[in-house]
Amino acid sequence: MRKSDFDYYLPEHLIAQKPLAERIASRMLSMNKHSGAIKDLYFIDLIDLMNKDDLLVLNDTKVIPARLYGNKQTGGKVEILIERILDEHHALAHIRSSKSPKPDSVIKLDNGFSCRVTGRENDLFCLDVSDDNTVLDLLDQIGHIPLPPYITRADDKDDLTRYQTVFAKQQGAVAAPTAGLHFDQNTINQLEAKGVNKAFVTLHVGSGTFRPVKVENLSEHVMHKEYFSVEQTTVDAVQQTKENGGRIIAVGTTAVRALESASCSGQLTAGFGDTDLFITPGYKFKSVDAMLTNFHLPESTLLMLISAFAGYEHVMNAYQHAIKQQYRFFSYGDAMFLS
Repeated sequence: MRKSDFDYYLPEHLIAQKPLAERIASRMLSMNKHSGAIKDLYFIDLIDLMNKDDLLVLNDTKVIPARLYGNKQTGGKVEILIERILDEHHALAHIRSSKSPKPDSVIKLDNGFSCRVTGRENDLFCLDVSDDNTVLDLLDQIGHIPLPPYITRADDKDDLTRYQTVFAKQQGAVAAPTAGLHFDQNTINQLEAKGVNKAFVTLHVGSGTFRPVKVENLSEHVMHKEYFSVEQTTVDAVQQTKENGGRIIAVGTTAVRALESASCSGQLTAGFGDTDLFITPGYKFKSVDAMLTNFHLPESTLLMLISAFAGYEHVMNAYQHAIKQQYRFFSYGDAMFLS
């Protein structure tokens, strides 16, 4: 298939700029991946769609306040987006400025902080935070929540909690696993009371999730890399669920990629590392039976992934239905359940 096969027109007013007052208030389009049949529901209806012994697999990554603002020594403005923390004092980052900073140049940040550019790795800059603060200390004190590029407003204090899942634990993402944003603790408790189990994976979502596919031939696309981890406890929970006749329900495309990356041998095994798994129609899923997700950007790798899972024509038809029914799209938007 080609990139243009995944294009669609989205009216700008359907791009959600802010979260709803309550996490669970979102609408949810439910679609049968075999027949393509769809229903217009609300997220809270997910409880009724779950069965005893089903397993929800959640991504417990935690979004870091990865955006920094500063000035070069010449006075020029600089915007930094931390992409990956390498250790306590070093990170890789995207830098926006009128001219790229040179190696050994110092960037002055807010509140008297600074960092030094030590080199480059492809399109990322190597940064050194050499004072008494670690990279995470610096981000906690002066960092901004890195809202996606299609959210056109500045971040505010509400984003500190709302652009974060209630089960976030492992720091390292620069974008939220947005399907998980719909859950509040009460809903999780209700699911557990029904006999639905949960397990966790970690995939630190990078800014590459928003990077457009630039080639028309999908086989030529180079997928960005993201760190993932699947613990043995999750492998055991998946195995037990399958033995009990339950479904493995991935919450978000990131949970899907973590599970499928750990299943490349044909069987789910514990492991960690970087994944550049690019899932397109024709891919045979090994561990995931159903999926909760949000609505994704045109021509994005995420739209390609869900088309692989639920069928290209089914998904594109469902997206047209969602547009006609005025669903809210992208990170702070509505949900979609594929089963």
